[in-house]
Amino acid sequence: MKDNNVVEEKSFDFAVRIVKLYKYMTAEKQEYVMSKQLLRSGTSVGANICEAQQAQSQMDFLSKMSIALKECYESDYWLRLLHRTEYLTKEEYDSIITDCRSITRLLVSIIKSTKENNK
Repeated sequence: MKDNNVVEEKSFDFAVRIVKLYKYMTAEKQEYVMSKQLLRSGTSVGANICEAQQAQSQMDFLSKMSIALKECYESDYWLRLLHRTEYLTKEEYDSIITDCRSITRLLVSIIKSTKENNK
């Protein structure tokens, strides 16, 4: 991981939280379906950001970052669903959704500025 790459660091930390949440959901709550979907989307965010760092072109970079953004939106959906179905408490939800939305804002900004710089 590159030093001072905020979005890469935040997405990795988010993925760690998602893995821990998945372990908790399966062990303590016996919830397997939604948590598995969240595990896939939540860990994919950072993987795509990491992959974007080695992009072969600006278009490839934009594509990978856009996929990461879509995965962030999907993670947001699963977190909201887990909260509304009372698998996550308000405190648990508030804590992790803040991280998810922070990464979303960073990705939107990166994608927007990359597009503007390519005009």
